[in-house]
Amino acid sequence: MIENSFIRIKGAKQHNLKNISLNIPKGQLTVITGVSGSGKSSLAFDTLYAEGQRRYMESLSVYSRQFLEQLEKPEVELIEGLIPAVAVEQKTSAASPRSTLATSTNIYEYLKLLFAHLGEPHHPLTGKKLKKYTVEEIVARLMALPQQTPVMLLAPLIKKEKGNFIPLLEQMQKEGFLRARIDGRLQEIEEVVSLSPEEAHSIEILIDRIRIEPDITSRLYDSVELALRIGRGVLCAVFQDTQGKSGEWVMSNLHYDPEIGFLFQELSPRHFSYNSPLGACPKCQGLGCELDFDPALLIPDPTVSLKDNPLAPWEKIGGGLSKVFLKELLEQAALFGEPIDRSWQDCSEEFKQAILFGSSSISTKKKRKSFKPFEGVIPALKRMYEESKSAILKARLKEFILSVPCKACNGQRLNPEALAVTIELKGWPAFNISKVLDLTVSEALCWVRELLASYTSDKAAQEMLSGLAARLQNLEELGLGYLTLNREIGTLSGGESQRVRLATQLSGELTGLLYVLDEPSIGLHPRDTEKLIRTIKRLKDMGNTVVVVEHDEKSIREADYIVELGPGAGSAGGHIVASGTLEDILKSKASVTGAYLRGELSIPIPARRRKPSRKFIRLFGVRKHNLKNIDIAFPIGLFCCVTGVSGSGKSTLVNDVLAKIFLQQSNDPKTGLDLCDRVEGLSLIKKIIIVDQSPIGRSSRSNPASYCGALPIIRELFAKLPKSKVMGFSAARFSFNVPGGRCERCRGEGLIEVEMAFLPPIFVVCEACQGKRFNRETLEVTYRGKNIADVLDMTIEEGCDFFKNIPPLFEKLEMMSKVGLGYLKLGQPAITLSGGEAQRLKLAVELQRKTEGRTLYILDEPTTGLHFADIDLLLKLLHNLVERGNTVIVIEHNLDVIKSADYVIDLGPEGGEKGGEVVATGSPEEVAREAISWTGRYLRALFERQR
Repeated sequence: MIENSFIRIKGAKQHNLKNISLNIPKGQLTVITGVSGSGKSSLAFDTLYAEGQRRYMESLSVYSRQFLEQLEKPEVELIEGLIPAVAVEQKTSAASPRSTLATSTNIYEYLKLLFAHLGEPHHPLTGKKLKKYTVEEIVARLMALPQQTPVMLLAPLIKKEKGNFIPLLEQMQKEGFLRARIDGRLQEIEEVVSLSPEEAHSIEILIDRIRIEPDITSRLYDSVELALRIGRGVLCAVFQDTQGKSGEWVMSNLHYDPEIGFLFQELSPRHFSYNSPLGACPKCQGLGCELDFDPALLIPDPTVSLKDNPLAPWEKIGGGLSKVFLKELLEQAALFGEPIDRSWQDCSEEFKQAILFGSSSISTKKKRKSFKPFEGVIPALKRMYEESKSAILKARLKEFILSVPCKACNGQRLNPEALAVTIELKGWPAFNISKVLDLTVSEALCWVRELLASYTSDKAAQEMLSGLAARLQNLEELGLGYLTLNREIGTLSGGESQRVRLATQLSGELTGLLYVLDEPSIGLHPRDTEKLIRTIKRLKDMGNTVVVVEHDEKSIREADYIVELGPGAGSAGGHIVASGTLEDILKSKASVTGAYLRGELSIPIPARRRKPSRKFIRLFGVRKHNLKNIDIAFPIGLFCCVTGVSGSGKSTLVNDVLAKIFLQQSNDPKTGLDLCDRVEGLSLIKKIIIVDQSPIGRSSRSNPASYCGALPIIRELFAKLPKSKVMGFSAARFSFNVPGGRCERCRGEGLIEVEMAFLPPIFVVCEACQGKRFNRETLEVTYRGKNIADVLDMTIEEGCDFFKNIPPLFEKLEMMSKVGLGYLKLGQPAITLSGGEAQRLKLAVELQRKTEGRTLYILDEPTTGLHFADIDLLLKLLHNLVERGNTVIVIEHNLDVIKSADYVIDLGPEGGEKGGEVVATGSPEEVAREAISWTGRYLRALFERQR
């Protein structure tokens, strides 16, 4: 029983793991920590999770396995007590526009069921509510007529349509119906000889004639049901009461408008699916957007004269099209009376409209007799893009295309009928399903809870609403309440994406699983981290084992069991430095994490802070996304930190407003003011450098050595060696991207893909080069006993030592080591780097460049994936940038970074619609004194502990 309470790992050697063995307790929360590159992910994901998945896949049939990713057996001697594993990683999902927060969490499935059950259809044009009757309601309405009232029940078949309807009448006669009302006149079907197919007709089959009497109910039920069946859900009741008043009621057991005959079929979930023809907008096929050529991109510089051709696409396409179009442009200019030396921006709107959209876009009243038909630039480009089979041409034209909301559905993805179905709730607007998706998670949760209170007697509605509330509550507890339900999954950060998947796992309420999480606290404010920890503990309390790779201090302190790897990164890591409970880690003298937790080591509060001068970049009236028309000032020459709870508007302010305004106004000073009312102080900086977490390359051929510029120097070094000169080898010989020096068997990949028929393809090491990527002759050239493949297999730290006598190369490698990337291999494929590693690599490249100052550096959560010790090193580098006369703006939640900043801008007070305001500005101490600031509260507690 004791043995079965642990997952026993013996002899783990995956990547840099040094033959380690350990026991991980089941049913507990285990945190794996350590400096960057110490082997945490190698243990948690590449060993523990990979082996769990591999064993599960081996239990499946060969047919099933062909649809799953093939996993290699990790280098581990033994794993006992392993249970089914689920990985919740930071990787963002596929950027399909159809994948949203609502669809990925199954919230949309519940909404479709809810609207099919509770939704009230309306006419899509008039907005009139469509009435639906049950058979019982129709019978009750007819029985309420005065006694002895004669009633004629008709089943409408044709309403004002042209065609040959004689066969239809003959079919009705065969089914036993003798009379029909044709064009308002009742007649025997057999007497109808002909109906003109050129004229519009209305045909209603007579189902029954009855008088309203007490004992007629049973017959009336049968006749009503038959009329509805023959009339495809619609019947017409014609009556004349005892007072001589006549009437005609058109009723339906479907949603129907008798005035215009609009009929909505029985609602089903598919009517609200934008992946189904029943619900999708017919124009955009449910995407909600369409591609269109943007005039601003077509004319990048409106100051160019007509004779110099201001339209960019024709130059891009090349060939003779540019000259042909220029000739047509000048001909049109002459017809409109525009001088050819006039700039595009000074031309008349009529002329611009004709050139961009063609002569058909000009009113006929404005057309001159000499007007020459002109297709227009945008119609011509659309035609070329749709008709061309050239991938190169399409790629060039894509530069001028923007994704814009679909004009038919206004980006709502569904057809007009589906959007006309609403749910009404007192105190709320009448929502169609698209309007619900526009709500944030927090707003939707309030709406669902009020619906739950309103439909207490409807068991089906209660079931749907309870499922919705549970899923929304999970997202709320994970700090994602600010996200809208229609947010595309591809636009989420790694941390947000991971928490969305975690919320989905919570909704499944599974037990007995091993969950492996990769830094779920990334992107979370300390306040929201506490919510996350509660949620993870809930996952554990459901009977699961949770293993978390984490650096966050709060998460480490809340763990049941802690494993620290190290002591260093790369080849210096891979050992178990300490393991056990929090008390065990605190007692361990070898544990760096323990030293920080005990307070022996800490990131110091700066002894002095730089004070803001009078130089600021000022933005007035910023109103992008949830920013509420705020005025904000960024100090020049300081280390500035933008903080706030998740969704408060930090990234919007810095990335979507400040950075974009600078980039736009660098090209055209008149642009960029759609994001705010006024800008001051942009001239105080020369250039802007954005260091984000986007991938540095999408190919396995891209690597740290090539990205930082070290690889060209290495190749030149090998080309200058005596043996290379004898063999006539140039620097190109030492590239695995071009023929000559690379292995042609694998084309420089080092791996060969092997097709396995009905099994998934596998990648095997190339037999010709043994994975070294170069051919034999190239590998014979060595520098200090190492060939080019050996060099690329070195870690950056090893490279620093190996090339210490070559200053240009050493400087590049040393800078990568300083930002905490010394454990990466020089030739490691860029696609294997995490977002945090990619960001630090970009930072290293920027730090290498000589700067004259006056550069604005923008970093978005640079502490991603960093241990306390790594953060200390990063802060020194950022302060060094400021000392060199630059400005650094960092979006960050890490308190050690915030406390080290010169100036803090705190947004909030909450996320989403409750955020977007400036809560506090000033030094960290000044923000700590602000009562309503969440950041201030945590800073205040931190200062009290450290002083």
